[in-house]
Parts: sequence; structure tokens; C-alpha cells
Amino acid sequence: MMTASTPISRTKSQALTRILDVVGRGYTRYTAGSVIATKAEQLANKFHKLYGIGCTPAQRITRKKHGTANTVLTMYWPDGAVRVEWLLLATAGDGLTGETLADVTDRRRLQFLGYELVRYAHDGRTRWTWKRPKVEMAEHYVLLAELANKHAGHSVKDLLARLANQPGFHGVRTQSWELCQEARRRGYAGELPHLFYMQKISHGDPLKLL
Repeated sequence: MMTASTPISRTKSQALTRILDVVGRGYTRYTAGSVIATKAEQLANKFHKLYGIGCTPAQRITRKKHGTANTVLTMYWPDGAVRVEWLLLATAGDGLTGETLADVTDRRRLQFLGYELVRYAHDGRTRWTWKRPKVEMAEHYVLLAELANKHAGHSVKDLLARLANQPGFHGVRTQSWELCQEARRRGYAGELPHLFYMQKISHGDPLKLL
């Protein structure tokens, strides 16, 4: 018999990738929060007992046939973290009456770990990606303008490098390119950073569930 488990994401890229991978499979309802690290395993086991976050594919098929929602848990738990950020995602179905759930299609977008989830069209299909919130982008544009007015080329280079090192999801990468072009328009003549595409990565290390 398979041991039930849920992945522990040590990096933001792992956690955000996990969410993207399951949202496209119908896990569109969610609730989120944080917990002190010493209680994180206890929380994961609670969610498994209540909602089956560690169910096998076969068990998930059975739950769906009976009209019961399937769930997955994303936990962002970097080494040494005092608190753990978590996001519980669920499909349509019964069984989560104890939770107040939002939907990823709601007007108020899902935000997690400093990024927001958005839809975009690609090859005639709707896909999901992460991007920086508008408030953060506005701050980057203001900072670029200030640095350009001061002719602080080295500071512009450092800013663009930091942006390029953020997770290379489609939405984030598109925003980074726009900021690079803004730097060019404002007179930055230095080398632009390479913008990496997000590669397929694991969702994290498995945490065995009781």
C-alpha cells in the first residue's frame, strides 16, 4: 500500500509550479494561510484526515465519482523558516463545508508568495501563469525613472539582474522584458540580463502523512 504524502516546497519556484500544475486540472477553489513551522506537519495531517490531500490517483477517481472534492496542499517551507505559508486547493465537489473557499476565476485574483495568478491565451487555449502585482510593477517603473534621471547605470543593471533572477514564469518574464525595454527607453545602454524560462521542476520533498 502506498504511503500517503504531500510535497514540501523549499523554494518559491517549486510552490508556484505546483499550483500552476494543478489549477489546470480543475483544482480551482482555494483557501490559504500560514502556520508556525513546528505545527506545519500537524496541519498537513489534519488536512489529510479531513480532505484527503495525500490520496492516490485511484482514490481521487473514487472520490470524484461520489461527488466528493479532491484536494492538494502546497506548503512553502524553506530551510530554517519560522513560519510556513500554505495553500489548499480543491476541485468541485462536497466535503469542505468547514472551509471558506475562493475561486481562482474570481475578480479578486489569487495572490501567493508575492505573485498573482492570471490567465492568458496561447495557441487557442487558456493557460495560467504568475505575474507581479500591479503595485509592485508601478514601483519598479518609478525606481527605473529615478535611477535613469540620476544616470545611475550600475544601479539599473543591478535592478534588472534582480528582476531576471525571479521565477521565469510566462507572466513574470513578460513583465521583466517590459522593464528592460523601459530601461532602454530611458537611456540605459548596458547589457540586458538573460531572462530564463521556468523549467519543469519537482514540487518538493515528500512529507509522509499519518
